[in-house]
Amino acid sequence: MSYKIVVDSGCDLPVEYRKDSRFEFVPLIMQVDDHVIVDDDTFNQKEYLELVAASEDCPKTACPSPDLYMNAYKTDADDVYVVTLTSKLSGSYNSALLGKNLYHEEVGEKNIHIFDSMSASCGEGNIALKIIELAEAGLPFDEVVEKVEAYRDEMLTYFVLDSLETLRKNGRLTGMKALVASTLNIKPVCHGVKGEILQKSQGIGMKKALVKMTELIAAEVKNPETKTLMISNVNCFERAAVVKDMILKKVPFKDAHIVDTAGLSSTYAADGGIIVTC
Repeated sequence: MSYKIVVDSGCDLPVEYRKDSRFEFVPLIMQVDDHVIVDDDTFNQKEYLELVAASEDCPKTACPSPDLYMNAYKTDADDVYVVTLTSKLSGSYNSALLGKNLYHEEVGEKNIHIFDSMSASCGEGNIALKIIELAEAGLPFDEVVEKVEAYRDEMLTYFVLDSLETLRKNGRLTGMKALVASTLNIKPVCHGVKGEILQKSQGIGMKKALVKMTELIAAEVKNPETKTLMISNVNCFERAAVVKDMILKKVPFKDAHIVDTAGLSSTYAADGGIIVTC
């Protein structure tokens, strides 16, 4: 059976998949002052980060419309798998569901399943790569859905950011009971719990926080030999490479990728941010 994977632009993937015909990307929108940026293949991270740095206000984002999703489902593929940003932090999942309803009303029946990633960035990417693995193995639609949901439920999402300001000002840190003082250079180690952001630990300075994150991942990951390590970076590839090496010295993952963030993740993870999923 042929298949298509629809992802919102919160999904960060290895570069070789950006033009892969199995994927359909549905863009979010960012706004910095009077500048409106579509998070598609025209996105320029360097120029965007310069705009954000020059602005006194936090960038804003808007999720894709249901119509954009409905149109993405109009494919000759028999099966459509959709991966969205966590529904706890974005309206993208609900838009995807509404788009599915519109498709069934206007076009007809089709196998469409929408995965709430309960994550973002490389978390979405990790789920998408799992879909490819199972679909290419010839598993039927329902079995792919079942196994991918089990994979998602076991997936870890961790991140350490240079700045939490954009997340905080845009209301994405409601799950955090307290934030440590930035004046002390204390960097929280955050993780995703059922799609919400919580603080797990902290370190004095970025280096110690990243070390703490790698220790937590090594202690918590299950069956790493069957999983892919994915690391997203916002304009800090060398930092991501160090994190990758630290983790792989502790844990034997099946595969590992470092990916650049597109617009949505560049907005919230901010310059220098590192996100890890496995």
